Amino acid sequence: MPILECRELRKRYGGVEALAGVTLTAEPGRVLGLLGPNGSGKTTLIKLACGLLQPTGGEVRICGLAPGAEAKKLTSYLPDRMSLPERMSAGRLLDLYADFFADFDRERAAELLGRLGIRSGDRLRSLSRGARERVQLVLAMSRRAKLYLLDEPIGGVDPAARDYIIETIMANYAPDSAVIISTHLIGDVERILDDAVFLDRGGAALSGSADELRERSGKSLDELFREVFRYAR
Repeated sequence: MPILECRELRKRYGGVEALAGVTLTAEPGRVLGLLGPNGSGKTTLIKLACGLLQPTGGEVRICGLAPGAEAKKLTSYLPDRMSLPERMSAGRLLDLYADFFADFDRERAAELLGRLGIRSGDRLRSLSRGARERVQLVLAMSRRAKLYLLDEPIGGVDPAARDYIIETIMANYAPDSAVIISTHLIGDVERILDDAVFLDRGGAALSGSADELRERSGKSLDELFREVFRYAR
């Protein structure tokens, strides 16, 4: 069974159609890239999968479940903005996640934060922006979820931080789970993608396995992305 299924998924905001009938699946043990420029519908799709928005049409299923309380137990969501209370210490954030999520591996999270040199008593507001974003990623990836929805996890950070983020993602998801990464920074994530969906103006302009797309086009995903969106705009 697919971890995530979207069938003819639509979302309108007033007169604007943010998603226009997108169909995709995310399979266990695979990393899917949700690729597209800003405004292409990536964040809308992720929020629909999280149950933060309601679709105008079509449906979303997570392990066969509609978005809701049971599906949220299976889903770890990393938003595209900092969403943690900055007054809290790292240790208190670990306590908070352990209280909220039964699948949260507190020991693993503490180990990862320790590798970053972040101590239990360090308050989030005392850390650099890059360090705060790494804390948020560690918390998201330390859940033993079935589906990881990562919205622009490498946007706005330096190349060294991007490498750390990608390594953390790859080291912390299980073979029976799926990862969806939304981004427009294709060159940084291409090497870890198993599948890709190119979104443009709310529709799927191109989709398939990463290897098939490269073989068919004779281009890297980064080159293909530049070609597709050069003519789409």
